[in-house]
Amino acid sequence: MPQEPSIPGEPSTIPSVSLMGLRLASIDRHALLDHLFASLRDGRGGWLVTANMDFLRRYVCDPAIRDLYDAAEIRVADGTPVVWASRLQGEALPGRVPGSSLLWLLAERATREGRSIYLLGGTPVANQGARAVLAEKYPGIKLCGGSSPAVASPPTPADIEQLVAALAGARPDILLVGLGSPKQEQVIRALRPHFSATWMIGVGISFSFVAGEIKRAPVWMRKAGIEWVHRMAQEPRRLAKRYLIDDLPFALRLFAHALWTRLRRGG
Repeated sequence: MPQEPSIPGEPSTIPSVSLMGLRLASIDRHALLDHLFASLRDGRGGWLVTANMDFLRRYVCDPAIRDLYDAAEIRVADGTPVVWASRLQGEALPGRVPGSSLLWLLAERATREGRSIYLLGGTPVANQGARAVLAEKYPGIKLCGGSSPAVASPPTPADIEQLVAALAGARPDILLVGLGSPKQEQVIRALRPHFSATWMIGVGISFSFVAGEIKRAPVWMRKAGIEWVHRMAQEPRRLAKRYLIDDLPFALRLFAHALWTRLRRGG
């Protein structure tokens, strides 16, 4: 498989906040969309990570994950506790930029600007269903394809060769990858050198939300920072350990670190 040149890192002009070493762009969702689509107009793509509490925990605890997330051009806060921690630290982020909400905004903006979108991942039913819902909601949207391949974590060279072949004809402006983390980020890192003009965004389980396979939490729960309770109630066997055993204790560690950082600076 021919290799394209690797993509040089581009210094970001977006201000950022560091939480336990993870640099998060201090930008709201509308300014973020302006940045992404301006880049596309200039013929440049990139990689966006929407980082929630679980992302931050893995970033702090696993050096390999740290290197993976640091490779993205932009990281934003997808998680109310992450935003709370930034406020406690005295460097308030503008607010959440959740991937599940960003997907709808991207689809609307891409329709207006004639940009193409490819959906990679999710279950076959969710992938097809999400494309059908988006096509109905945004007449004229350029959905240039979708697929739900079986991919290892990390992906094998054969996996990437298959994905590159599938995407080569479509050459999407925006690639939404719903494979769960860290698999989706591993896939994006491997695909980036082959599609330098494409913005790639990991969206987790968002295709299932769009297709109606899984219901999102009510708005009041999202605003209160307890969307995870709704998710855990839907999939307790898969998510209880992650949220209760892994993430809750880490949240206390995060808030303590944010407060200590603020006090150390005299803020």
